[in-house]
Amino acid sequence: MRSLLIAALVSVSAVPALADSTTGKVVAFDRKANVLVLEDKTIWSLETLTTVPEDLKSGDMVEIRYNSNADNGWGRINAIEIKG
Repeated sequence: MRSLLIAALVSVSAVPALADSTTGKVVAFDRKANVLVLEDKTIWSLETLTTVPEDLKSGDMVEIRYNSNADNGWGRINAIEIKG
């Protein structure tokens, strides 16, 4: 019984952070401040992102992949991809 409880506890603690994504049209991108504003008026701080696409500009459709932070929204942006 004890080993079953330990195995269940280990499997629950090994669950990675929930990954999520959103897509939208870029309204504004401030490369100096690392801030991206989408058409739906969401504001994304890109300070946790290591690589921002160099050709990212206003009008681009993008997909933002990030880790969810439960009730606090998003925790870390993993990638931004410009969609055709």
